[in-house]
Amino acid sequence: MNDARDKGLTLNPKYDRDGLITAVVTDAESGDVLMVAHMNEEALGLTVQTGFAHFWSRSRQSLWKKGETSGHMLQVRDMRIDCDQDAVWVKAVPAGPTCHTGARSCFFRRIGPEGLTAVDVLE
Repeated sequence: MNDARDKGLTLNPKYDRDGLITAVVTDAESGDVLMVAHMNEEALGLTVQTGFAHFWSRSRQSLWKKGETSGHMLQVRDMRIDCDQDAVWVKAVPAGPTCHTGARSCFFRRIGPEGLTAVDVLE
């Protein structure tokens, strides 16, 4: 255990071998999980500095500001980092649908014995 990282109050993210940490985004009002993405050092820094969520796209290998083209930005209300500083929790106010499919959340399907079923995110 690294006491300075695990218990201290110094931001010291533990990025993976690709230079990324997982970011879980929830709705600041409802608590619903909206999306999961990844941040590199630049994305984390820009999110902290600007108050709007930035991520690293693994598929495009580029930095992106959520909602920059759609207008559905995520305004950050609070950010937390977990105990070993390898995951970030972003509480945000969405300016529209969060999912690229147009759904409010990326988690709009339930896994069950019969396969996938669509669900209302507010359930």
